Amino acid sequence: MAALLPSPFPLQFTTKCKLGSCRLIHISLHNKKRTRFQHNPFVVRSMCSSKTEKKQVWIWTEKKEVMTAAVERGWGTFVFHSLSRELAAEWSSIALLRPLFIEEGGIFDGDHTKVATFIEVSSPEQLENLLSLNDQAENVVVNLLDWQVIPAENIVAAIQGTQKTVFAISKTSSEAQLFFEALEQGLGGVVLKTENVEAIFELKDYVDRRNNEGSVLELTKAIVTNIQRVGMGDRVCVDLCSLMRPGEGLLVGSFARGLFLVHSECLESNYISSRPFRVNAGPVHAYVGVPGGKTSYLSELKAGKEVLIVDQNGMQRTAIVGRVKIETRPLILVEAKVRFSLI
Repeated sequence: MAALLPSPFPLQFTTKCKLGSCRLIHISLHNKKRTRFQHNPFVVRSMCSSKTEKKQVWIWTEKKEVMTAAVERGWGTFVFHSLSRELAAEWSSIALLRPLFIEEGGIFDGDHTKVATFIEVSSPEQLENLLSLNDQAENVVVNLLDWQVIPAENIVAAIQGTQKTVFAISKTSSEAQLFFEALEQGLGGVVLKTENVEAIFELKDYVDRRNNEGSVLELTKAIVTNIQRVGMGDRVCVDLCSLMRPGEGLLVGSFARGLFLVHSECLESNYISSRPFRVNAGPVHAYVGVPGGKTSYLSELKAGKEVLIVDQNGMQRTAIVGRVKIETRPLILVEAKVRFSLI
């Protein structure tokens, strides 16, 4: 494992990531006014888990290609009009799915058991009815008739205290994301009403990334074998739209098979003021970890792109890039090995 990193940098972790595992080592480069190197390897092991309840997705479509794409990605609950039972029967004969039907009084399954209450909302006053529902159904599907009058935040605020799972009908992947994220809590699910296959792809990618947030990477140690100054180069400074805590940073390295966890500037020092949104990540050629188990070149980062934040315990979350600066700075070369193998 080898990487070129900005010099000096206040706190550094080295990680080796592959299929959910990481190899990690701690290096401290500053001690008061003196600059020195310290080696303090350690091991952290933990199983993957999720910190948030997974959101539900139902699909409402009449296009076979959309149905196929959804089923292939694990979404098997489909909403139909009551007059579309023949279509539901046809699809059920070729794919394993759960058809639901919109009828007067709610949404029902094939045995005419009520699965959800169906409400159309066109005014803020109608939202107050959500908390007063005495329906036995465990789910509520809300169809917003006017986005300009009732934003997603209003629905999330209105359902505080209810034990029911509230779905909102969304026509695009971006609308669905708003419902999942509004007021940080979001709704329990969405009904994606679309005839566009790309909407399925986009929403699935988002849901997978969201479900990975809070999962924990298994960590074990590596040994730093070489540190040397190599001269000047173009360094990428990444400013995020999220604040990082002590121990958090970005995964950066010269090889996708081995990445260093470069700490953020959230700690005060004699050299820099605290900038908890910033990571002096590395030179332009280096890889950086992004959601979905992928990497991107640091030089390709720009405002609006997503990156993966990881802490010293392996906890991961997603953040949005707000700004990227490329400046000429001194670099150091860091090399490490795992057990008896250089990586």
